[in-house]
Formats: sequence, C-alpha cells, structure tokens
Amino acid sequence: MSQDQATLSGGPYWRPMALFSCYRLLLAIIFLLSYVLLEDNRVWLNYNNSLYLGLALAYFVFGLGALVLNLLRKPSFSIQLPLQTLADIGFILLLMYASGGIKNGLGLLLIVTITAASLISQGRLALFYAAIASIGLLLEQTHQLLYWSEDYGDYSHAVMLSISCFATAWLAHSLGKRATQHALLASQRGVDLENLAQINQLITDEMEDGVLVVDSELRLRHRNQQADHLLGAIKEPRHNQPLAEYAPELEQMLQQWQQRERGSGKRRSALKLRLDKRELRIKLRPVGEDYQQGSVVFIEDWSQVQTQAQQLKLAALGRLTANIAHEIRNPLSAISHATQLLQEDESHDPASQRMLQIISDNVQRMEQMIKDVLELNRRDRTKQQEIRLAEFLREFHDQFYQVEKIPPQSFVLDTSDLEPTILFDHRHLHQVLWNLCRNGWRHSRQQDASLTLSLKEEARQWLIEIRDDGNGIPLDAMPHLFEPFFTTESTGTGLGLYIARELCEANGSTIEHVTTESGCIFLIHIKKTEAA
Repeated sequence: MSQDQATLSGGPYWRPMALFSCYRLLLAIIFLLSYVLLEDNRVWLNYNNSLYLGLALAYFVFGLGALVLNLLRKPSFSIQLPLQTLADIGFILLLMYASGGIKNGLGLLLIVTITAASLISQGRLALFYAAIASIGLLLEQTHQLLYWSEDYGDYSHAVMLSISCFATAWLAHSLGKRATQHALLASQRGVDLENLAQINQLITDEMEDGVLVVDSELRLRHRNQQADHLLGAIKEPRHNQPLAEYAPELEQMLQQWQQRERGSGKRRSALKLRLDKRELRIKLRPVGEDYQQGSVVFIEDWSQVQTQAQQLKLAALGRLTANIAHEIRNPLSAISHATQLLQEDESHDPASQRMLQIISDNVQRMEQMIKDVLELNRRDRTKQQEIRLAEFLREFHDQFYQVEKIPPQSFVLDTSDLEPTILFDHRHLHQVLWNLCRNGWRHSRQQDASLTLSLKEEARQWLIEIRDDGNGIPLDAMPHLFEPFFTTESTGTGLGLYIARELCEANGSTIEHVTTESGCIFLIHIKKTEAA
C-alpha cells in the first residue's frame, strides 16, 4: 500500500483524529462555560446570548457524534476528516458572529483547526480549508459592515487572519509533504533492512562455519544452524539467551579473551576449543571499534580442516609417488631379471644363493608396493556395475581358499539366503575383500572356522563382515589403522587398509573396524539400490 492510499484509508491516523475529536469536545465545553460566566457580564458588543447558547450546545452534540463515528471508523477517514473540519470552521464562524464578530478573538481557533486537520491528513486539502475559512471571515466581516455599522478599517483584522490561515495551511502542507517523503524513505529503508537481514540469514545458514552474534553482555542475538551443530546445542536457543546457558565453555573462553585483548590492545587471531571430542577453532571480531556494541564469533571445525589438508597432502603425495613408481619400475625389473639369471647359476655357494634370495624377496616387495601406489590413482576411474552379491561372494570364497591354499573348513561363508544386487566396481570389490581376507587369515589361528565371510542386511544397507579369531589389533594402533604407510609388520607396505577404504568410498560405501573381545571384525557398508 502506498503512502497516499494509507492516508486515504486512515490506517495510522485514526488515533490523532480521535484526539482532535476530544479537543473539539473540550472546546465545546469551554463555550458552554463562557456562556454561563458571561450571562450577567457582557463584555462583547452585539452579543446574541440565545444564538450563542444554541450554537455551543449544537457544537457539543456534534463533537460527541464525531467521536463516536471516529471510534466506529465509519464512514471512511477520507470522508470524515474533511466534513468534520468544514463543520468546525462553520461552527467557529457562527460563534464569532454570535459573540460580536472578529474582535472577540475566536477567529484564532480557525488557525488551530486548519493546522490540526492539515497535520492529520499529511497536508492534504490544507489550502482548501484555509480558503473556506478566509471566505467565511470576509463574509462575516462584510455582514458586520452592512448591519452593525462597523468601521472599514476592521477589514484589516479579517485580512490578517486570512493571511495567517493561508500561511499556517502552507506550512502544514509543507510539513505534511516532508513527513510523507520521510515516511516513504523510512518505509523503503525498512524494506531494504528486512531484505538485508534475510540475505544475511541465508548467507550465514549456508556457511560451513558456525556464526554467533552476542552483545556486550554476552547474550545471544543471532546464530546459524552450523553453530548449533558444532557446539552440540540440544534445545532450540531463544533470543537474548545468555551465552553461558547456550555454550558455557565458549562463554568462559570469550570472557577471558576479551579481557586479555582489552588489556594488551592486541587482537589475537584465533583460539582452539575442544568440545565433545571435536576440536573447534574460534575467531572473535568486535562489532565496531571495540566490544561495547557486541561481538561476532566464528566457529570452525578444525578437525575437518585438518582432514581436508591431509587429503590434499595425500593427493599430492599420491601423484608424486605414482610418478616415482613408474620411474622405479624399469630399473627394478632389470634387477629382478638379473637376480633370476644369477640364481640359475648353480656354481654359487650357499651364502651367495642366500643373498640372491634376499635381493629377490625385496624386489618382489618393492614391486608389490609400486602396484599398491599405482592402485591409488584408480580411485577416480570407477566403473560401477550391477553385482549379484551372494553369487559374487560364493565365487570369491572358492577362488580365495584355492589360491591362498587354505583348507575349505577354515574359511566359512554365510550369505543367510540373501540374494541382493548392488552397484560396485567388480574389480574394486574383489581387491578389497581379498586384502581383508588375506590379512584376516594371516593373523588368525588358522584352524577350523578361523576366517568367516558373512552377508547381512540392515534397514538401508547391506553389510559384508570379515571376522577372524586372532589376537586382534593393538589399542595403540587403532587411531592409525587406515593411515597410509602404517604397518605393524616388517614386510608390510602399510597401504592395504588405506587402499581398501579409498576404493570403498569411491563406490559410495564405507569400511570400519569393529572392536570385539576376541579376534578382529571389519564391516563393509553398501547402500541398497532400487534393484536390491
């Protein structure tokens, strides 16, 4: 709704109009009291007491009716205000006539009426009201000259009063026009501020970092959902909630931080806060010159940043090692071939044969490490296809115990009569299972049912479980289990579990180690597909 429409409908102006009606009633009461006081002491010339009393009573009744209509808001504001203002001008002119003309001073009330009506209507019809009042004053003064034999010099009083009405009306019109412009500007600024607030809310909600805005007394003024997640907020925070209730650890840290910065005059870059096994990086920025107007707190998941940095380093390391592996492979093949030729020469003594065997074993180990390093680059070249998982596991089971020369009774397969279909790279799944099963058999007791491969079902995923009955994984090795080049064996490369995790993630699956009292359990989580 525009400003003109708002003025015509009277939305924000009914209350000032009601006050104007109360003023009208008070003025009518004053007229009635003046009649009583002046009944025995007539100070006005040409005073008509009966007409004055009738007009005062009529004005009082009109004031009551106008107030009732104002409270009922019927008819509309655009009709009520002009009619009531014209009626006010008419009553004042008639009361002037009844009390002796322009010399009695009641004409000054016309200026009050015109000013009030103009301000209420934001300057609309202000000059019209002044024109009507001026015409009425001149007609009344002309009547005095014709019937009361007044002096022509009294016209100056009417003219000056008319000029005052026009001047007041013009001033009210200018003030109303300026007020309208300011109202439009304020409305536009309000819309801009509301849009800006919505944009800020959208930006902060989409940020990966948590954002808090607190005032000088550390009361919560604004926050985004990421801040709730990082700080572990259980309940929905309320506006102006003390930060000590929302995040007590953060509140204590911010108090100490502000005190140190105010004392030293230096601004620290960031602090770290450990909360719920998560390391957070906290940055505090004042609103304005200092912290008197509040502070903005930025919360960053430092553990995630470290993980991303590690992934970038590993990606760069992977590319570097892949290039090195290609360069090493050619001379390594030459060494292997020369070693095989020397081993075929039976003239060497046992010590020389032993040394050649050590060279051959280490060459094979380096060759395996190069294959593992090159496998890292195949993560992004995934070719997923539909795999009948139970049938795949049965073929893998038969192939594995034959190639690894494991007694069939030592490697147990349990598919639980499930026949799911999954999306996975056939070669990747085969490599992951072979790696896990080979590690499980190597660390097991190598007796009946020492190694078990099972297929299980959950609500939204399939589980492949590899279980062995060995001694399990040492506690100090748990945090580094899936790190590259970490191994507890002198002959291992430390890339098996890392490659298994990377290949699973490349196919939209995950792998995890489950702590158990005896042995070791690895679980592969595969999401169900529509075909499953």
